[in-house]
Amino acid sequence: MEAPAEPGVRTWIGSDSPRPGSPTCSPDPDSSPGHSFRKVTLTKPTFCHLCSDFIWGLAGFLCDVCNFMSHEKCLRRVNTPCASLAPRWVHIPVAHCFGPPRLCKRRFCSVCRKGLEVPALSCQVCELHVHVECVPFACSDCRRCHQDGHQDQDALLHHWWEGNLAPGTRCEVCRRTCGSSDVLTGMCCGWCGVQVHSPCRGALPAKCQLGRLHSLLLPPTCVRLCAPSVPPRRGFRISQDTAQGDGQETERSGTAESSKDLPPPETGKQTLKVFDGTDAVGRGHFLAVTVPCSAGGDEVLGAALRAHYLPGDLQDFELRALPPKARGPGDHPGGGVGDRDSPQAWVLCARPQPQEELSVHPAWPRAGVTSVSVQVTPLTTSQAVVLETLRLLGLQAEGPESFQLVAVTMGSRHVKWMPLEDTEPVLTWLQNTRQASLWRAAQTRFYVSERRPQAQHVSLFVGGLPSGLTPQEYRKLLDEALAIKAELVSLSHVYPAHGAVVLEVTCFTEAERLCTLARDTAVQGRPLTTLLLPEILHWKLPPDCRPLLVFVNPKSGGLQGADLLCSFRKLLNPHQVFQLTSGGPLPGLHLFSQVPCFRVLVCGGDGTVGWVLSALEELRPQRACPDPCVAVLPLGTGNDLGRVLRWGSGYSGEDPLTLLLAVDEADAVLLDRWTILLDAQSNGAEDVEPPRLVQMSNYCGIGIDAELSLDFHQAREEEPSRFSSRPAEDEPPPGPAQGAAPAGGPPGGGTTQPRGPHLHQHPQVPPPPPTPGLSSPRCPLPLGLSSPG
Repeated sequence: MEAPAEPGVRTWIGSDSPRPGSPTCSPDPDSSPGHSFRKVTLTKPTFCHLCSDFIWGLAGFLCDVCNFMSHEKCLRRVNTPCASLAPRWVHIPVAHCFGPPRLCKRRFCSVCRKGLEVPALSCQVCELHVHVECVPFACSDCRRCHQDGHQDQDALLHHWWEGNLAPGTRCEVCRRTCGSSDVLTGMCCGWCGVQVHSPCRGALPAKCQLGRLHSLLLPPTCVRLCAPSVPPRRGFRISQDTAQGDGQETERSGTAESSKDLPPPETGKQTLKVFDGTDAVGRGHFLAVTVPCSAGGDEVLGAALRAHYLPGDLQDFELRALPPKARGPGDHPGGGVGDRDSPQAWVLCARPQPQEELSVHPAWPRAGVTSVSVQVTPLTTSQAVVLETLRLLGLQAEGPESFQLVAVTMGSRHVKWMPLEDTEPVLTWLQNTRQASLWRAAQTRFYVSERRPQAQHVSLFVGGLPSGLTPQEYRKLLDEALAIKAELVSLSHVYPAHGAVVLEVTCFTEAERLCTLARDTAVQGRPLTTLLLPEILHWKLPPDCRPLLVFVNPKSGGLQGADLLCSFRKLLNPHQVFQLTSGGPLPGLHLFSQVPCFRVLVCGGDGTVGWVLSALEELRPQRACPDPCVAVLPLGTGNDLGRVLRWGSGYSGEDPLTLLLAVDEADAVLLDRWTILLDAQSNGAEDVEPPRLVQMSNYCGIGIDAELSLDFHQAREEEPSRFSSRPAEDEPPPGPAQGAAPAGGPPGGGTTQPRGPHLHQHPQVPPPPPTPGLSSPRCPLPLGLSSPG
């Protein structure tokens, strides 16, 4: 959008009042939290980011930092914070988990509010969409999907995220349109899904009721992970190849640009390199800032602050010329800011202050108290800040030795908690952080937390081990492969049939070391699989809650599982969604072993469903819920079981929310399950195969169709790209009384049946007649599948 500014009409970045000597553009600047509005002349059709209505006339009000566009009449109602101040509005910082870059159609960046015409990044847990270059400035406000071990609050509040709503979305309060395909507008709760205008959300209760999925969703207050600094990718068991980076970085990422890569300046303008502190100079990371050639020092400094999304007063910052040794080949020597012969490379620095006002947050839930302000000087230590904070909170009687000051760096990919020493000067520590990076200092928040020792009990699932060993043999094998520390690691559960164990680690550093080491470790030629599992507080589950355990096989059929994984993580708690290619169904079943009542959704082919059913039967004695109902989302190329149970012939892009609601409303039916003993007869041969048990589901034959299914599976394994289509959807499903088929097929989808003796047909329990009133014509009655045992 082209919007030339009107001279002299501006409010300055990071302040609610206009700069002295400059007129204000907003009738009430206090209603615009941190925005730097200026009146602009519109040259293209433009819409308001608050009400989504068209802006009639030639004048609008634009924020120089986050590109928020508003009517003049809407300025008084703006309560969405500017991108420069958004981190200050976060109550509990939670890092995002970004997936690979992809094209996000009809979406807008949550930082700069511009359209995402190029491949961008999106969080796999919440609805955050950002440009690649805007990721560092994204607010660390992802959904808090578990307790962090320090807070025991039971109330779940709404998690609001902004914009990217459908054009036909209606506000829950005023019932007017709050979605748009033209601008970033509207608010939506990431848990219950309620959608409102930004000014209307205050009319709703603060407590979230989890919406239509309350009976399926695992409440975040019932999940505990005693590791607040765990990277989100590892906590949600997201594989390395689907994440950008390792999740540990708290700095801006990117590659250094040379002077020849700078965008050509327009006529009468100049382009400057601006580095954010000494760390950016050492890495060669800078931002290109374009200003008029006649711009003064304050105008250049303001443009540099806006480019880095930094709040604050202009008098607290300065631009210093890059030292000669650090200049690139295209940088000019000498000069001052605003001179035509000035250098093109500058370092953005903060002026040292004799004292500052520090905002300190309590690290425990306390109604009505979010933060207190403490004055700090160069002589103020961390312990003095704790004493003053306790006094302001009315906790003078508490012993100060039981509390500590914690600095929290709120990176978009990783939130880092770092306790400060009692004798460390806080102002000196903050000034040193600003010298290294102003962005890092602006993303740092201080908490006063209790010093009580937190007993860390991290459950680490380790798969890929040889099967059939004793606990002592597994312990010896892990000692040789991973050199585990006996005083910190113990075996809590052993699954010999699956070749897997669950380790109980009392130190998160040791657990992280084991996870990192196991990536490149193989035992007897098989790579190890490690997953970090939280703890489900099953005694806190609501009485009407039957959480849904979701298994997704991304390799089934047309490889649609990857998109479903991301969708289910956004709709449900990510801790209840598992990828079958990482450890199989065992980690999820172990996590839900103490849940008294839960349901299962299997997204895959017939072989995947049989795989999960076999695991359910094997682990039945270890579960508090012996016979959970199992629903099927067909992703394979055959999907015979999905047709029999009337889930359709295959997934074809339906709304995942509709699928989850269908699972919640489905009826449970019984399916015949056979346990067959295969014993080879001895014909004088010396090598005789030992007998083995095979689990089978009675829904299709084992004759010639079994041989065809096996040949099809083997051909698909050799050339999977040639076998991604399904039969016609109008093909009639198989009859209710056919032969038996094995349930424990391979995870690739479809039913793979071994060549063997024919068995007598055993009729299955026929499904009930369709129920009228269902909306899906292909799936007249979605049925749940339960294992009778």
